[in-house]
Amino acid sequence: MGVTVRSNTGYEPRYRELARVVKDEFPDAEVSGFVGRRSSFEIEINGQVVFSKLETGGFPYEDDVMNAVQQACDGKPVQKITKSRAPCVIM
Repeated sequence: MGVTVRSNTGYEPRYRELARVVKDEFPDAEVSGFVGRRSSFEIEINGQVVFSKLETGGFPYEDDVMNAVQQACDGKPVQKITKSRAPCVIM
């Protein structure tokens, strides 16, 4: 199973943390990341886009990502993640 994250270079720490969490729970998963469009943070599982920050305006909840990875591992259809948490704002 492959998990791919396309993200803006500024979101690399979020990608690294998500990759670590996925690999801890699913050691056989191939997790890769690369730079995507400006302000992007998109997740693909087995070639299917399951989350897009450009569509939701925020970042995914880890539990939702882990559930999607589990569904893919179980051979079930993976549903698109539509919930997101707002990006951090520092005032």
